[in-house]
Amino acid sequence: MTGEILTLHVGQCGNQVGQQYWSQIAKEHGIGKDGQSVEPDDPNTFREDDTNPFFRRNAQDRYTPRALMFDLEPKVINDAFNNYPGFFDPRNSWVSEEKYGAGNSWAKGYQEGQKSEEHFLNMIDKELDSTENFEGFQLFHSVAGGTGSGLGSNLLETLADRYSKNILTTYSVFPTDQSEVVVQPYNTVLTLRRLAEESDASVIFDNNALLSLSSRVFRGQQIDFSNSNQLIAATLSSVTNSLRFPSYMYTSLQSLVSTLVPSPDLHFLTPSFTPFTSDYVAHEKEYRQNTAYDVLLDLIDGNNSLVSNKNNKPVYFNTFSTLIGTLDRSDITRAISKLQTRLHFAPWSSSVIHVNCGRRSPYLTNKNIGGDYVNGMMLSNSTGVIPLLENACHSFDKIFAKRAFLNTFTQSGMLSDDDSEFIDSRAVAQNIIDQYVTAEETDYLDDILLDDENMTGVLEDVGGQQVDHEGDNIIV
Repeated sequence: MTGEILTLHVGQCGNQVGQQYWSQIAKEHGIGKDGQSVEPDDPNTFREDDTNPFFRRNAQDRYTPRALMFDLEPKVINDAFNNYPGFFDPRNSWVSEEKYGAGNSWAKGYQEGQKSEEHFLNMIDKELDSTENFEGFQLFHSVAGGTGSGLGSNLLETLADRYSKNILTTYSVFPTDQSEVVVQPYNTVLTLRRLAEESDASVIFDNNALLSLSSRVFRGQQIDFSNSNQLIAATLSSVTNSLRFPSYMYTSLQSLVSTLVPSPDLHFLTPSFTPFTSDYVAHEKEYRQNTAYDVLLDLIDGNNSLVSNKNNKPVYFNTFSTLIGTLDRSDITRAISKLQTRLHFAPWSSSVIHVNCGRRSPYLTNKNIGGDYVNGMMLSNSTGVIPLLENACHSFDKIFAKRAFLNTFTQSGMLSDDDSEFIDSRAVAQNIIDQYVTAEETDYLDDILLDDENMTGVLEDVGGQQVDHEGDNIIV
């Protein structure tokens, strides 16, 4: 049984993405905007979905997200309550008493977290009272703005300290190169340190890639961050598909993290998704019919990545894909054989390609596609993340060399005047890059017993039969 998962939304970005995410997964479980089932629950009918990991359910069949919302200003959280009346729990939201933002200062956001730490822990503990098998947290935020980065960093430290036995994952949005926020590089690197030191896995999104992808998916529309948020929400709903529509494997956060993270130093994951059909995003674009073979190969195309792909030949450590739709076993095995020739795995890696055959919600109906179709999501742990991290460090170095805008951080009293927090955070960010570079070498994991070299996978086909697939890939 999948344990309960508590989701924290921090700052404008984290809360706006959160609205899209909860709207998507509520739709997949037949839950309306008010938290009520769109169809009466029949106790005599077996449901293939499991709402418990992400929703509380009361005696009146009203579903409430296991979610907490944090922001320094009220607008976005108020929008959530107005757009989804009766859906979110008002007790699970926090807005600072001053009701104004962090001024794009990581230090301001962090300081607000320190001041309210006990209150936050009380909020979390009260929500955890409704769980029986709590597994872990997922935190949505941006690394660039003051609240998502600063308050988000403080929450990461608090969660890692107080709930150290539980899984802590983040979905972290990195900024565009063209931002007008001059202190953005400081915010990013200061937050990167917390992602490296406190989280078990961080799924990275890049606004440069998101805006480029949005221009193709939402062709002919005026593109803004609401489009990007739909793409993120679609991807995240597929990340959690195996938790909400459980099968034999990948039914917990722990299983996903252990599948993708070979060592604590290598836990930055890049997502891709294709195609973005109207099951997931609001548009009327038509798509051709496709197969699992098409989608699995398309998922390694940089054009379908939600992180800018400047490394054309990344070295892979692990991949995990979820395919949703009408799936044919032979298509998947053919695609895996092709991927084995195209992907360059690290010498020490088991080269396993993990594929989850997800379930499409019966509440999703795509009228724009006739016949069978497949959607796919892939999480990759590879050196493909290095260019994004290097860009963040390069932007930091340019302004830190001049000690520009440091007063924005030191005047709050939270950071000392000796620059040590900046220097230490930059060193941690560099260490992430160095670890990914070193991981390309043959002897990277010499001190770890690789006991999964002969892993045997199980493929469940349409008829329910189970077959072994050559002992070198896992398909469920």
